[in-house]
Amino acid sequence: MKIFFKIGSQLFHPLWMPLAGTLVYFLISPRFFPLPIVKAKILAILILTIFIPIIFFFLLKNLGLTKSIHLKSTHERRLPLLFFSLLIITILNFIVGNNNYPELYYFFSGILYSSLLALLSSVFKIKVSLHMMGAAGFTTFLISLSVLYGTNLTYVIGFLIFMLGWIGSSRLALKAHTQKEILLGLLCGCLPQLLLLILPNIHH
Repeated sequence: MKIFFKIGSQLFHPLWMPLAGTLVYFLISPRFFPLPIVKAKILAILILTIFIPIIFFFLLKNLGLTKSIHLKSTHERRLPLLFFSLLIITILNFIVGNNNYPELYYFFSGILYSSLLALLSSVFKIKVSLHMMGAAGFTTFLISLSVLYGTNLTYVIGFLIFMLGWIGSSRLALKAHTQKEILLGLLCGCLPQLLLLILPNIHH
């Protein structure tokens, strides 16, 4: 069972979620996007949200500013979260445009606000489950796309809800988080996505 929980923590790492949301968006969006542009966007997001953060982590580790990739203490989380937020701002300004990719723009805006909430929490020494935050944001984004596009994604959404339970149970079983930290991660992931993706479309 412990192996099952460890797989859940590794398989649904928060760094994967921005890329996962991007892939889902281009797969189910009814709009046409030229394939070379799609590949360029995905590659840029892959580099900015996965490769560069990993390199930055090893830099911090070599400087003695962090001990583990799990960022167990709130103090260790501050620089990585700040740096990640700056990378998301870069994506919003140079990779994803509000006019050409509005839903994707709202998705990354939600990621930015979620990251800033986690950063603010760490300043006040409140630990938020980043695993749950990333997975909850991705799940909310996909549900929102399903509603907006009228696409039947029942089985996928069902799996994602199972995934949330898997992640929450894994983090608790591995004693990485308390129930409060799991709940805070869920709220920090869901709420920005709901506010930034659903509400603008209601006004239209």
